[in-house]
Formats: sequence, structure tokens, C-alpha cells
Amino acid sequence: MRIGIVILPDQRWSQAQHRWRQAEEWGFDHAWTYDHLGWRDLVDGPWFDSMSTLTAAATVTSRIRLGTLVASPNFRHPAAFVRQITTVDDVSGGRLLLGLGAGGIGFDSAVLGGETLPPRERVDRFAEFTELLDLILREDGTTWRGDWFAAVDARNNPGCVQQPRVPFVVAANGPRSMRLVARFGQGWVTTGTGDDNDLASWWTSVSTLSERMDRTLTEAGRDPVTLDRYLLLDSAPVFSLTSAQFFADQVGRAAELGFTDVVTHWPRASSWYAGDEAVLVDVATRLLPELRG
Repeated sequence: MRIGIVILPDQRWSQAQHRWRQAEEWGFDHAWTYDHLGWRDLVDGPWFDSMSTLTAAATVTSRIRLGTLVASPNFRHPAAFVRQITTVDDVSGGRLLLGLGAGGIGFDSAVLGGETLPPRERVDRFAEFTELLDLILREDGTTWRGDWFAAVDARNNPGCVQQPRVPFVVAANGPRSMRLVARFGQGWVTTGTGDDNDLASWWTSVSTLSERMDRTLTEAGRDPVTLDRYLLLDSAPVFSLTSAQFFADQVGRAAELGFTDVVTHWPRASSWYAGDEAVLVDVATRLLPELRG
């Protein structure tokens, strides 16, 4: 089992860089940040750009993989985004993991003055976004036109350090997005579904989604074992770092369902992912080697 941690981009780099270094020193396999222009009730506080943050993180680490969780077409165009992707991949020496998702409603979808799209149209746009992003990252000089995006002689030179391109970790709970995982994804990330207040219901949903992903891969002619599977533990109604024992139990349940990777969040003082950093330290220093093994 590989274990990752999300570090929200809500601190100045003078403070935040310690967390990225520490995540690597503790032995986390990957570290992520959110790709938003602002997020939920944190929109009124400090917030920094994801790709710039990952570039900075790449300069103070050497081993840990770094990723977006997740980038979306809410405010990104594939032709421009490719330049940022190849830059972070280059600066990190090929350690970028590109988490991709359809994008939800909220600040990101409203701040540019556009209309809020219904779910079906968001997935339509996401499908084009993913296909064009894949194409430009693989081929230098892409001309392409769809309903949502177009590119004229879009360049990727010099290309990614990781060939043929950086790995896509595609967020999907629904059937259409899962088919995108089967087509483009080296990894799949899920948040589960279910009752917001019922942990058992959430785990049931995770199991159901995992089985659905297996069927989708098989129907696409792809061996399910070729896909890395990431579970966002903190999408459950109980914060994964409530205690060290609870975290270990959650990791164990994820492993039983065939997940190769789990992701937790760095505890915050209040609001989202509120918790005690002492629990994170305990998990990282005492349990992490055993859980990863």
C-alpha cells in the first residue's frame, strides 16, 4: 500500500515548505494539493496556485511524487495547461502525478463569469479536456477542434520527462467518467458516495464503485490489475486521522478492497480536515513504515 497526503495551498510558502519537506522525510509516497481558484468556506482566506506550489515543492524535495487532486476544465485549457504540466514534470525530475476531474460547482465555476453547467455537460467537457490534454502531451503540434475546446498547432516541446506523458490519475464515480479512466488513466481516484453521516454506508459505496471499475476495465478490454487505485479517505464522514488506530483500520479496509493507494490530509486547526497534528506525527513516525510495507 502506498500512502499519500494532501497539503492545502492555504499557507505562504515560508510556512508551507516545511510540510512538503516533512512529508518526504516521513516517507509518504506522494503529496498532493488542491487545484482551485478558491475552495468552499476557505475562499475568504489565503489561497495559492497549485502548479506554482508543486513547482516550489519540487525544489525542496527529491523523492516524493507530487500531484494535483484534482485539476479540472473549470478554468483550464489543455493547450495552456500542458506548458505548466511539462514544467512541473521537468523541475521535479519526472515526479508529477496529474490528478484530473470533471470539476464541480462553486467558486471555480462562477468566478470567471460563466454559466454553471449541469452534470452531463460537465462530463462532456471533461471528456474533451482529457482527450485533448492526452493528445497534446503525446504529440508536438496538435490541431484539434471539439464542442468545448480547440487547439491550433499546440506545442509540448520538449515534452514530459515521463514518457509518453505524465500519468493521469482520473477521478470518477459515474459510468462515463469511469470509461475515461479505462481509456486514459494510469490511476483512478474515488471519493466514494453514500450517507454523509454513516461510515458503513460510505465503505459500502466504495466497494460498489471498485466492482464497477473492474467491470468497466474488463468491458474496455483492459486488465484491472494495470490500474493504480487511489482512495480519498477523508471523503468518509469521519476524518482519517482521528486517531492512529482509526487510520490504520481505514488503510486496512482499503487494502482489502484492492486499493493500491490511499490519501489523507494534513490536519488543520479548524474547518475542513480539522484535527490534531500530533496524530499525524504518530502515524508518520510509528505506523507509516508498517502500513506501507
